[in-house]
Parts: sequence; C-alpha cells; structure tokens
Amino acid sequence: MQRWRWRLAQGRTLELGSEAVIMGVLNMTPDSFSDGGRHLSVEGAVNAALAMAREGAAIIDIGGESTRPGGAPISPAEEQERILPVIEVLAKERSIILSVDTYRAETASLAVDAGAHIINDVWGAQKERAIAEVAAKTGAGLVLMHTGRERQKLPDVIADQFAFLRRSLEIAREAGVADEQILIDPGFGFAKDAGENMEIMARFDELASLGFPLVAGTSRKRFIGHFTGRDVGRRAVGTAASSALLRIKGASVFRVHDVAENRDALRIADAMLAAERRVGR
Repeated sequence: MQRWRWRLAQGRTLELGSEAVIMGVLNMTPDSFSDGGRHLSVEGAVNAALAMAREGAAIIDIGGESTRPGGAPISPAEEQERILPVIEVLAKERSIILSVDTYRAETASLAVDAGAHIINDVWGAQKERAIAEVAAKTGAGLVLMHTGRERQKLPDVIADQFAFLRRSLEIAREAGVADEQILIDPGFGFAKDAGENMEIMARFDELASLGFPLVAGTSRKRFIGHFTGRDVGRRAVGTAASSALLRIKGASVFRVHDVAENRDALRIADAMLAAERRVGR
C-alpha cells in the first residue's frame, strides 16, 4: 500500500496508507438520508463527534446541507449558522482533525478560519471553482469528489470518473493547490445506480492511476441496501464489508456513520495486508 503525507490547514498533516483512516460523518441537517435531525444542537453535535473520535475516527466531517437526492437547498448563511459553532468548539480538541462538507467557497473559508483542516467538496470544485482558491490560500486538505449529477455521464463508469476528476484536478492545480493537499473520492451513490456502484468497487484499483490517495464513502448508501435487503438504519455490516473490500483495493480514507463497526472491519483488512507484505505477496 503506497504511503502519503496529506497536507492540511492549521499546519497539520496526516499519514495515509499504512493504516486505514476513518472519517466520521456529522450531519448538522434535519433531512440527511440516514441521520437527519439527530445532531441539530451544538452540544449534541459536539458530543456525537467526541464519541466517534473515541471509537476510532481520526477525522470528523461536518456538513450543514443535505446532499441526498432531492435534498432541499439552503442559504449559505443557514449552512454556516449550523456548522461554524460546532467547528469552533471541536477545534479546541487537538486530537481531532476537522473536515467541512461543503461546495461553497465562502463557507469553506469561514470553516477553515474557525479551525477546520479539510474541505470536502461533493462537486469536485466544479460547482464553485473559488473553493479551490480557498484551499490554495489556506493550505487546507481538499477532497475532490466525483458526481454524475446535472450532466451526461459517459457509458463506462471508470472513463467517466477519469473525465470528471481530471477536470477537477485541473481546476485545483490552476488555483495553486498542491498535489499533497488533494484526495480523490469516486462519489458512491451520487447519480449512480446499484450496478454502477458495484462496478466502481470492482474496478476501484484502476483509480490509483490518477496518482492520489482515495476516499471511500459507501456508508449506508442505497446500493448497500439493494444488495443486503436492509433499510438505511441497518446497513452498518454491509458498509463495513464494503469498506474492508475497498481497503484491499487501495482506499486510504473511509467516510462512515458507524465508526466502531468499520474500524473493526478495517483492522482485519489492514492485518491481512500486513501479512501479505510479510510473506512477500
């Protein structure tokens, strides 16, 4: 497994590759697809974040607007009102790395000012290109995610990944973002059906040719339910299985709701990978 040092804001770095890194999901929204309304108060959100950190999450990803299909858009002011107080409190916890889940440059800038280390953009810097300038100026880590929304996709799922993500990388580099700040996320579930998601899993290692660490975000997604028959609240085991498989396929960071279950599955995957290295496979 290749190793990287991910450069983040606030002078932080994160080592990737030797062990799986968990990014816990903290949605400050009333309408997210699996945990909407659970963390609306600052105190409740902070406690949830600290609980995920105790279970093994190195990163907490904080979002103020639902990205589920058909989710209601909100104003930048409302998004910021939801997330900034939580970031300000959690920034005092030096052991936790904070990510802001937003496509808005203004929100990203304010979040980093409040103490966030990472910008996680589900539109891959193609909704608001200025978000890449924020990452360049602040030194924040930048997760560029693929999406199939609001455009015509190519027939081949990996060709479509390359076409979209190479454009995202161009935008980031033109803005002055260093390669050491960038991670790639194939965007499981974002305008992809169950078959397409599973094909991306099967061909996940092909994405390594982009030359960046990879994020896997399968947590509780509809395609997990398609293959397991479980409703959204009962997909932790299916998610953990997908995380372990994607770890073997080369993923470094795992964005999940159920931290403990995924931590255990990923520890088994890491142990197997270590055994393979020992015997020279």
